[in-house]
Amino acid sequence: MAEDANITDINQGNGADNGPQIALISQYVKDLSFENPNAPAVYQWPDQPQIDVQFNIGADKIGDEVVEVSLKMEVKAVAPQGTAFAVELLYAGLFGMRNVPEDQAQPFLLAEAPRLLFPFARRVLADAIRDGGFPPLLLDPIDFGGLYLQQAQAMAQTAGEPAGHA
Repeated sequence: MAEDANITDINQGNGADNGPQIALISQYVKDLSFENPNAPAVYQWPDQPQIDVQFNIGADKIGDEVVEVSLKMEVKAVAPQGTAFAVELLYAGLFGMRNVPEDQAQPFLLAEAPRLLFPFARRVLADAIRDGGFPPLLLDPIDFGGLYLQQAQAMAQTAGEPAGHA
């Protein structure tokens, strides 16, 4: 009971309404494509295909306080005999953001939001591959925070190089 009173007090104000607020509004498959160009022969191939996984993160402002974060994943399985399968998934989420400083918004949108979406996108991808007649591909978790920091450091170094050479 005491915990409920504390939650109510926090939600009723005391300055909390002016603090940063972020919420996941919705998540969804925006685009999904599965190609099995060599069926049914592919199921007789003796060689294991090489799997290539690519991903990209995007963030688009939808409204004053709403941003769509998209996680694009492309998987291609190629054996010596040809392409076993190719999958493209665009999985997205709508995030409500209020009173979030710009220097905190970008790390959230490009690191934390994709981390939240990834397990669901991974499941959709695995199910599509399984439904195509192949063993499901279970991707390892991705350290989006680490990737964001690496990219930010690389951009800072690139931005700093021209000034250092002048």
